[in-house]
Amino acid sequence: MNAGTLLTSFIDGLLIGVVYGIAAMGLNLIWGVMRVINLAHGAVLALGMFGVYLFFSALGLNPYLALVLVALLGLVLGIIIYQIAIARVINAPYLSTLLATFSVNMIIIGLGTAAFTTTPRDIGFSVGSIKLGPLTLQGTRLVAALVTLAVTGALYFFLYRTRPGKNIRAVANNRAAAELMGIPSARFLALTFGIGTMLAAIAGGLIATFFSFTILSGDIYQQKSFVIGVLGGLGNPLGALLGGLILGVLEGLLPLAMPNTWVPVIEFLLFLLILMVKPSGLLGGRK
Repeated sequence: MNAGTLLTSFIDGLLIGVVYGIAAMGLNLIWGVMRVINLAHGAVLALGMFGVYLFFSALGLNPYLALVLVALLGLVLGIIIYQIAIARVINAPYLSTLLATFSVNMIIIGLGTAAFTTTPRDIGFSVGSIKLGPLTLQGTRLVAALVTLAVTGALYFFLYRTRPGKNIRAVANNRAAAELMGIPSARFLALTFGIGTMLAAIAGGLIATFFSFTILSGDIYQQKSFVIGVLGGLGNPLGALLGGLILGVLEGLLPLAMPNTWVPVIEFLLFLLILMVKPSGLLGGRK
């Protein structure tokens, strides 16, 4: 193993980790504001993959332009899911919301399997590569990382600099007090679920530009999102980005020292270790 290979794997892991971070960010946002564990997260990721794929293959739309449409559709889908499946059980015990989101997950997977089968799909899109000395960076991964950082910046601007974002934070901190101040909490809970779903759809669309996928592919990224959430701190979007970077670097470097089959084992051992040592995550969960 030479220094060039090591550095390339490290940078490649960082680029993928940034995208993992935005996938976990949607899960973290929904938990931080609503205290709902969204088990439909992986299915929405898969829909994001197929959304970009269909816009590209059927309409010839550039995947990054298609991503804008996928994001908007993800926002609308999230609001619909909230109104149909979540709103009625939002104040019920956690098990009720778990079952509600799991049911949505199974409906999406069932319909998706019927429509697309489980045959792997590949967009086959490339924007070339960039060589920096011994480094060779895949263009799709670099663009995906830049898009993720832009979306992260936009999310923080929305949450901390706009009135709807401040209302979401108020609802997260104290729903009853927010309602007494005239903030319609139901409306902003629906918006929060929509934004979380949109982030998952964006992540799925970006992942589809460099990995093959099926309608079942979202499940593994949902698992990674839970690991990332615990690493960085559930309820903390910035922690999700940090956790994604850590997981991405592990996936970039570990295959250099061990078979790929051991990588998930190490990831979930780390997951258990963080749960035992610092359950709140590296940055600590926050609302």
